[in-house]
Amino acid sequence: MFRYFTALYLVLGLSNHLSAQTQDRPNVLFICVDDLRTELGAYGKHYVKSPHIDALAKTGALFTNHYVQVPTCGASRHAILTGMRPSKPIHLSNNSIVEEISGQPEKETPETFIHRFKQDGYHTVGIGKISHSADGLVYGYEAQPSEQRELPHSWSELLFNPGKWKTGWNSFFAYANGENRQSLKKQVNPYEAGETDDQGYPDGLTADLAISKLKELKKKGQPFFMGVGFFKPHLPFNAPKKYWDLYEENKIPLSPNPDIPENVNLKSLHGSGEFNQYALGEEKAGLDTQVSDAYARKLRHGYLASISYIDAQIGKLHQELKALELDKNTIIVIWGDHGWHLGDQRVWGKHTLFENALKSTLIINSPLPQHKAKKVRAIVESVDIYPTLLDMCGIDQIKPTDGESFEKHIKYNIPDTEEVAYSYFRNGISMRTKDYRLTKYFRKDQPVIELYDHHKGNAIENKNIADKKPNTVKELMPLLNKGDTGLYNASE
Repeated sequence: MFRYFTALYLVLGLSNHLSAQTQDRPNVLFICVDDLRTELGAYGKHYVKSPHIDALAKTGALFTNHYVQVPTCGASRHAILTGMRPSKPIHLSNNSIVEEISGQPEKETPETFIHRFKQDGYHTVGIGKISHSADGLVYGYEAQPSEQRELPHSWSELLFNPGKWKTGWNSFFAYANGENRQSLKKQVNPYEAGETDDQGYPDGLTADLAISKLKELKKKGQPFFMGVGFFKPHLPFNAPKKYWDLYEENKIPLSPNPDIPENVNLKSLHGSGEFNQYALGEEKAGLDTQVSDAYARKLRHGYLASISYIDAQIGKLHQELKALELDKNTIIVIWGDHGWHLGDQRVWGKHTLFENALKSTLIINSPLPQHKAKKVRAIVESVDIYPTLLDMCGIDQIKPTDGESFEKHIKYNIPDTEEVAYSYFRNGISMRTKDYRLTKYFRKDQPVIELYDHHKGNAIENKNIADKKPNTVKELMPLLNKGDTGLYNASE
């Protein structure tokens, strides 16, 4: 669609702000936010203080039904980067990118959509967590960084400032005193209100680094793709105290669905193991008991403070884009790599095939007038982002993907009732349609079929109604089977 970019801006009298080189080549600022479910003011959660992201949503396209392929960090990122659904067990693992992409020789077929931008003349810059690794390099949580890139051919430049934490993975689990979850042997709380400024945690350093690089890219005059990966609101829920102070804890709402759903097997859920690694937490979470309301509010307070902290960093980036007049030719994407249960269905964490873990934030703010001020209600998937960004930037797609471009939905905002989203985890396939979520598990433990009613936007998923609506299950099952990639056959 950007082949018409020059003509549009000439008509609008704005062409003097753009060089001839960049008019036909929009820049892309691709912002990944870890564990960001649709917990933003823009999504109607008015208790959340997220003014900068909300402003980008208001003037851009807010996707109200975006779903990830896999509810875990590395595998979700593998899917979006390659545009492919998981088709073998490694694709459900945080090691999927290392196993499938890292160390491979460069080929004409791009390793990721970012590589495709680079092939087409873009200067590509990666800062922070875009692939699974916190800084884009291959090494273990407690090891020293290697020189091997997770994405060996995608980046023209790969940058990160670990600050006083010294490595990317230390930064990922950082506390304000310079320690981290690993160095403290997990004897830590799952939250912290640090008496510090924005640079007292790593995401503030990432924002500063990105701002500095934007100034360089402005001078360079070459179209760019910049990926910026922020850590929060991933555990631990650590943020400067000023963002905690934005909220009154006793007024933070609790989950509307804190109980285990009716008529499900507990294997569809989990015992919040990632959360419970933070050994000094006041209470443990589990399927056999709920945390107290007071502790649930404390944890939700930390999650919201972390969101507000990241919102401020995104605001700084947007402000710099405007100051450099790059906003007039830059597509901004904000993508959450998956959702998160905040006590919903008695779970704290991701790693389920329920709505809370699969639905995540997606906002695309484009300079084109026909892309602005839209709430896009069509169901879209993370694998669709690969072809969509190439489409929006006029780049030929030379690799087939499972995803399909949804640029038409941004432009015309016409929901396609046939759109579905497929997700995979815990030996199951889950399909989201406009009115239902249907999940099929490949296991012996019953029930293996779950159906949840989403008519009129009801996303509670507190009762499996598969046995009550067998005709609906029968009608939807052929469509779910279309999303069966043979993943679980491969694991047998």
